[in-house]
Amino acid sequence: MSSLSIPPPLLRSSPSPSPPANWRRRAARVRVRAPVAALAGDGGCAGTGMEQQHLQAGSASGSPVREKPVMSNIGKSTNILWHDCPIGQSERQKLLGQKGCVIWITGLSGSGKSTVACALSRELHYRGHHTYVLDGDNLRHGLNRDLSFKAEDRTENIRRVGEVAKLFADAGTICIASLISPYRRDRDACRALLPDSRFIEVFMDLPLEICEARDPKGLYKLARTGKIKGFTGVDDPYESPVNSEIVIKMEGEECPSPKAMAKQVLSYLEENGYLQA
Repeated sequence: MSSLSIPPPLLRSSPSPSPPANWRRRAARVRVRAPVAALAGDGGCAGTGMEQQHLQAGSASGSPVREKPVMSNIGKSTNILWHDCPIGQSERQKLLGQKGCVIWITGLSGSGKSTVACALSRELHYRGHHTYVLDGDNLRHGLNRDLSFKAEDRTENIRRVGEVAKLFADAGTICIASLISPYRRDRDACRALLPDSRFIEVFMDLPLEICEARDPKGLYKLARTGKIKGFTGVDDPYESPVNSEIVIKMEGEECPSPKAMAKQVLSYLEENGYLQA
């Protein structure tokens, strides 16, 4: 390091004190702070956050100048800003060795949605794949506990689950959503959240009489006696899918085993490359 010149002392009546012996050692420890723009390539989050600074070409001084961020208004949220990070979906998928997607299992109550979801999650887990199950009843214990079963609340229920499932898929996880989701427009809205065929609809196409005969929760009985209003399949409609990727049906008069139904979905995932990055 080049030596530093000491400015002449101010004129005063008393002699100037000499610099301390360790002055040069302290000076040698001085470090120059790197400009913010130079940190963009070091693996940190150099996205569009308000805290980032950029050097504008043509600036007279060449000093960092803040660029005005582009703000958004989404729904009732105003002045919000999307922040990107350098680690994205493709990097997470490579780490997990799979493609993030949403397997949306829909059907009447008692059709076996939760059973298939758990069987599928177990099979994928045994094969070394990362999954998460979003079960409709489980979510109503927490995230959606403020929602009823009225039509407008059902729509909001599915919208929330769709947004959460989208985040799981973006994280590279195989997300298995298991909900009645009776309205076609709500399921289609969730499909629209996930581009590139990452929404896989599984329709549990079992007859109402079979589901009602099972009645594992006793809900059909309550609905038939009028103790529950707006129950899907009894006094509220179920709109069957028209473009499902996978349809699970009865084999003659027998229902497939949970393992057989899970393998039907597994075969689709394998054939379409979801189980590799």
